[in-house]
Amino acid sequence: MASPGRPTVRDEFHIAIICALPIEADAITLLFDHLWDDDDNPYGRTPGDTNTYTTGRIGLHNVVLFVLPNMGISGAAAATVGLRSSYRSLELALLVGICGGVPKIAGDDAFLGDVVVSKTIVQYDYGRQYPGNFAMKKTVEDSLGRANKDIRSLLASFETRRGMKLLQTKATEHLKRLQKAAATNNLQSGGRRRRKQPDYVYPGIAEDKLYPPEYTHVHRESCELCLGGSGDFCLLASKASCADTKCDEAKLVTREFPFEDGESYIPEIFIGNIGSGNAVMKSGQDRDRIAATHDLIAFEMEGAGAWDEVPCIVIKGICDYADSHKNKIWQDFAAATAASVAKAVLERYVVNDEALAQARGLKAPTSGKN
Repeated sequence: MASPGRPTVRDEFHIAIICALPIEADAITLLFDHLWDDDDNPYGRTPGDTNTYTTGRIGLHNVVLFVLPNMGISGAAAATVGLRSSYRSLELALLVGICGGVPKIAGDDAFLGDVVVSKTIVQYDYGRQYPGNFAMKKTVEDSLGRANKDIRSLLASFETRRGMKLLQTKATEHLKRLQKAAATNNLQSGGRRRRKQPDYVYPGIAEDKLYPPEYTHVHRESCELCLGGSGDFCLLASKASCADTKCDEAKLVTREFPFEDGESYIPEIFIGNIGSGNAVMKSGQDRDRIAATHDLIAFEMEGAGAWDEVPCIVIKGICDYADSHKNKIWQDFAAATAASVAKAVLERYVVNDEALAQARGLKAPTSGKN
């Protein structure tokens, strides 16, 4: 079948991909089958829309991609309003990137690099603070609600054994393609001085470290704040590596990995409720408490903002365990696994007949009497 032709107007775009960070957009861009605006920006935007877009094609879908100017729920909501004003025919938005994961999901271990997919979003930090207690708002008016029927049907297909196996197989293929494309790009850059290139290689089991939730990331030596017992927060410790704070690896949680190395790695995909808040989760004890209360599988910062504005699925790779020991070692790889799953999801997403005909350059089918 011939490749779909270039769209002529913005209304021919039915899929959006939203990223909170440039590293997330870098990963998904490598999986575009074609970019429409390498030379110019032919599609423009409406007055008042301040987003900057990248347009292209993934499979049969014309896709518009943009990076949020600000992290957090309010920034995502404002930017998504602009998206909706310029691209009025959107049927689905994917919020693709990295997140903090819950280490145990439905009794199974989740590892760094695994991917979470939202069945719904829970804004866990929206509510009322009482003395000694925070009550999240749970009324109908305050609820973000379920995804629409189209998205629920798609996710239900992935929850079957066959559907999940197909999704994982395709995602693994896309991950290898992304890694190969990135390696080629790095070689072509030669010895020129430039900003650090993303590293989409699996960092290794030895770098996947999970500490018990009560074992906090503090200085073990020569720090009055950390050792004084006052409970005061130490900003320097929060920014230091586990090696610098001398976290004891003998305390690591022992887990059995279902793979041996990057070659045998297949991303596990978890579908469930994802917590969305305005602050980065960096506490293992709070992570477990909030996750248990709301049945969450991960934490991120933008989903609640986009959810109300456009039909949305959050697809994010786990780059840390949402605790005080987090670091950036896994961010590139987690962005790559999320991008790979996002492309696999789009390949299973069926647009309506009119949009499909537009993508194929055909006349839309009609119904009724001739």
